[in-house]
Amino acid sequence: MPFIIGRKVEMTQQFKDDGTVVPVTLIKAEPNIVTQIREEARDGYVAVQIGSEVTTKSLVKSEAGHLQDLPQLKTLREFRVAGVPENYVRGTEIRVSDFVPGTKVDIVGVSKGRGFAGVMKRHHFAGSKATHGNKDQQRMGGSIGSQRQGKVIKGQRMGGHMGDVRVTVKNLEVVSFDADKNLLAVKGAIPGARGGLILVRSHERKQLWQ
Repeated sequence: MPFIIGRKVEMTQQFKDDGTVVPVTLIKAEPNIVTQIREEARDGYVAVQIGSEVTTKSLVKSEAGHLQDLPQLKTLREFRVAGVPENYVRGTEIRVSDFVPGTKVDIVGVSKGRGFAGVMKRHHFAGSKATHGNKDQQRMGGSIGSQRQGKVIKGQRMGGHMGDVRVTVKNLEVVSFDADKNLLAVKGAIPGARGGLILVRSHERKQLWQ
């Protein structure tokens, strides 16, 4: 039941032993450290809190007191689990080598922000005809309500903010890992821009994200 925090590097391709080309996304994940174990009796839920990205900058007192004897970790995240593995205690290191090639994982990231987008880009509207007096209306959304009804229905597809939201991609395959460079190769594309924060965990339907 491994999980890890990393950063998206880039997309590339790798070759299998039979010569098949596999498109992969590289994720750089420095060794993560278990910082806290959440218990049902004390916290009301079961989870494992891990941290990554050691920083030289001073942390706020609350974070510094929470980490205490551990390294100064910039990023902390929690992963809810059904049960905490016995080998997961405070100070345990989690590395990319814990992910066996061929296993399935779920990826969580923040999608690229697209700013304010119209209905054609945001909702894939076909647009209007460019003939018969339809001037400067080709990319407009058209009618948004009836005269009788008088109001706009909730959920009406219109232009607005697009992207920059949390996205989960499930059931991706781990292709390989490089323990020396702390790189994890996952088949296919994952959300977010290069350098974006990525959460990786084994694909288990009964487990919950946090």
